[in-house]
Amino acid sequence: MNTPNSASLIHRIRQNDKLPIRIVSPDFGHLSASEAAGYVSPKYTPYYYFLFMLEGNSRHEIDMQAYEAGSGELVFVLPHQVHRHPAMSPESNFVKLGFDESCLAFLPKQYPFLIGPLNHQKVRFEPSAALRVKAVFVILLGLLRRRQTAPELILAHLNSLLAEINDAYFKEESGPADGKLPEFMAFRRFIEENLTAHLPVKDIARQVGVNTNKLYQAVMHCTGISPKAYLNKRLILEAKRRIFYHEHISVKELAYGLGFNDPEYFSRFFKKASGQTVAGYAKEMSGF
Repeated sequence: MNTPNSASLIHRIRQNDKLPIRIVSPDFGHLSASEAAGYVSPKYTPYYYFLFMLEGNSRHEIDMQAYEAGSGELVFVLPHQVHRHPAMSPESNFVKLGFDESCLAFLPKQYPFLIGPLNHQKVRFEPSAALRVKAVFVILLGLLRRRQTAPELILAHLNSLLAEINDAYFKEESGPADGKLPEFMAFRRFIEENLTAHLPVKDIARQVGVNTNKLYQAVMHCTGISPKAYLNKRLILEAKRRIFYHEHISVKELAYGLGFNDPEYFSRFFKKASGQTVAGYAKEMSGF
């Protein structure tokens, strides 16, 4: 549920006077009991979140999808995704990093992995890259121990970190990091901005500047499903998120909020796509 605390959380707990950014390791950065008592833990992540495992392993659920990260692996969570906080093995050593969109605005380039175009949010690094990533996290830990650290120093190392993650993210895949990725990214960005408009695929293709066949090929290549199936899957995910955020939302409110004119049709759509009724899913999530 979106609360005033969650909306501005990273700004309130930031470790730099100029940048909304926070880093945590087993021996640094944890909120005190009195600080933690002042915040409502959101059910979703209101900022970009990264967890890099140095030793041990952690288990996560991100938008109801399970991930396990071991030594030298990283998981990331995008703003507004549902994230079940990680369960750590006893011997775990890790670094967590959080920052919001305003930090990205200061960087010299955009990183495609930050929209999760390959539909997974775990990154494996080659041994040499894992050492570089660890080194950057260690530097950031040092820089963020002092609130007055020049933001330019922090941003320079954040940029290096995101470049390493972006490279490793796409290196894992043999296909999608090619000429079809820009079309898919444009499609995905348009869907995120116009999810409830329910536009036909041909209209979406026109809006992103490609023909329908080229869009179909790009989406199939990157996701394995058609543009229409991707849109339906995204609508179901958004419905699940809203049920999760707003425990007492009605089917009618949910349907109208997602652009459906007929709540009964939406109920059938949800059950066909998810295998559960809206009420059944809400009951399951009430104990999350």
